Amino acid sequence: MTAGVVVTGLGVAAPNGLGTDEYWAATKTGRSGIERVTRFDPAQYPARLAGEVPGFVAGEHLPSRLIPQTDRMTRMALAAAGWALADAGVRPGELPEFDMGVVTASSSGGFEFGQDELRKLWSQGSKYVSAYQSFAWFYAVNSGQISINQGMKGPSGVVVSDQAGGLDAIAQARRQIRKGTRLVVSGSIDASICPWGWVALLASGRLSTEDDPARAYLPFDAGACGHVPGEGGAILVLEDGESARERGARVYGEVSGYGSTFDPRPGSGREPALRKAIELAMADAGVAPGDVDVVFADAAAVPELDRIEADAIGAVFGAHGVPVTAPKTMTGRLYSGAAPLDLSAALLGIADGVIPPTTNATAAPEYELDLVTGQGRPARLRTALVLARGQGGFNSAVVVRGPDIHETGGNT
Repeated sequence: MTAGVVVTGLGVAAPNGLGTDEYWAATKTGRSGIERVTRFDPAQYPARLAGEVPGFVAGEHLPSRLIPQTDRMTRMALAAAGWALADAGVRPGELPEFDMGVVTASSSGGFEFGQDELRKLWSQGSKYVSAYQSFAWFYAVNSGQISINQGMKGPSGVVVSDQAGGLDAIAQARRQIRKGTRLVVSGSIDASICPWGWVALLASGRLSTEDDPARAYLPFDAGACGHVPGEGGAILVLEDGESARERGARVYGEVSGYGSTFDPRPGSGREPALRKAIELAMADAGVAPGDVDVVFADAAAVPELDRIEADAIGAVFGAHGVPVTAPKTMTGRLYSGAAPLDLSAALLGIADGVIPPTTNATAAPEYELDLVTGQGRPARLRTALVLARGQGGFNSAVVVRGPDIHETGGNT
């Protein structure tokens, strides 16, 4: 691959594995990281399960000076960015600082930081910023902290569009590279497993209250009863394809298509816009339905939302027309971190020739989906479609293709 925007590095922090290798080993074999919340006592809340990232000790991965200034979300993002750059074989100090940028996403994260600021405000008065000010600042902190920590002075920004934001950030990074930036660190790590964050998540009305991890998150299943929240995600290194080739980088794949839409207002009588986002992404990538080997679903596990997604997939690919998977059943929905993690799983699946499973769920017949369940399904994968929807009407879709797609002239 010598053109386009390519992924050369992955840094993963997920509930079923810390680091890319641990995450992928767990995911392709169907090992879940969903358990009862341990970061606080959840007994008084109706939802008590979450996907928590295991074994992350900030002091083992970050300079001690960064610990007091950051919360768990930012610490994991800083660590994952370092892992992604190392995976890509990039030493930021050896590249022009204005040739490197950072574009990340944030959605549910920041609650832990805000909660701490509120405690200070209540106990020590106005010398501390208000909770509102702390959130306004926090949405910029992940991108800013990564930029500062890695010495990157190119384009920087944060996208806020709930779960869809993880794909929107990748698309913005791709846009900046096409404008001339050589390398952009992108993706998202999200985290909100603290009492204040938990209450905010419960307000959506979409959290599962099931206490059995094997029955709590069942997208497209007749027993679907909401999702399990989680923390973590993935940070990716995106580069200009020609630059990556020149430095001899290992390439996971190309970000070849993107589409985003916004649903019409409720009661308008117009159809939801997810199908249009899929069609836009595929048109941008120049692929037909028969070229797509797997769809990584948004997987809301809310019956009416599952119906919308199944209808959109069926309208584009036909009934049972393409394998569909939702490995987030092993991690929970990670909000803006979910889609970059799915994107990573898609690239790893292309490399290994396996579709990771949707655990525990069985697709209800009326959805007419070829849902991959149980263990991973061996498959020759060249092109994957990743979907994400944000609460409030956001829809995003990204097409990724294997690193040798241009050399072989497309899917065969």
